Amino acid sequence: MMIRMLKRKFSISAPRLSVRPFVPWYVLWAIILPFLFGAGGLVWWAYDSGMELAGFHRGMAEKELDSLRDKVTFLTAENAKLENKMASSERQMQMDQSSMQETSKQIKSLSEENEQLKEDLSFFQNLPLAAGKEGDLSIHRLKVEQNSLPGEYHCRLLLVQDVQQRGKDFQGNMQLLISGEQGGRKVVLQFPRENSPEIADSKLSFKYYQRVDRIFKVPTDVRIENVEVRVFEKGSHELKAKQMVGLS
Repeated sequence: MMIRMLKRKFSISAPRLSVRPFVPWYVLWAIILPFLFGAGGLVWWAYDSGMELAGFHRGMAEKELDSLRDKVTFLTAENAKLENKMASSERQMQMDQSSMQETSKQIKSLSEENEQLKEDLSFFQNLPLAAGKEGDLSIHRLKVEQNSLPGEYHCRLLLVQDVQQRGKDFQGNMQLLISGEQGGRKVVLQFPRENSPEIADSKLSFKYYQRVDRIFKVPTDVRIENVEVRVFEKGSHELKAKQMVGLS
């Protein structure tokens, strides 16, 4: 057995022995890397050439992309300017509309005041003919109208002193008595109410005449039949003048 093993090891049929030189790893990489870079460059060149053959030029594409970026930046800036101009125009338009509305209100108010003055002029031109027939104080052009708000009414009238009393100070107050129906029952409401802040608004003070505008509110379920205006002189409970009117 031993002899056979020795024959196999040292005879002609023994396995061949190969001797290879030792190559360090950095030498291997120094040899392999140039081939890798060359292969990568070749692949890139082939890809770029294929793109150019297909009609795509990288340099031109990058220039076009830069141009598009510049256009986007420019258009964004222009859009911001236009938005600012639009906002400014809208604000100006709102201001113009507000100014027009205010002007329309002033024109309407002046027109109403002009009509009022015309009526006053016509009234005072004819006043001396009727003076002295109704006492020291008289009520003229009494009108009660319902406003747009439910339960709100507007009372207008003109108080005039008699010819003999003009030039003398009249101090007093005005009272409204509203007669109507509420829930099927007759009711009488007084304005201003006793010990209410409205008393200060009911005071009167004039020498020749005074135009009176009063707004009063009643419960919405009250149906007004008529309104009576009463005028008292300061410090007296005696009526100086009174007049009744229905709704206009």
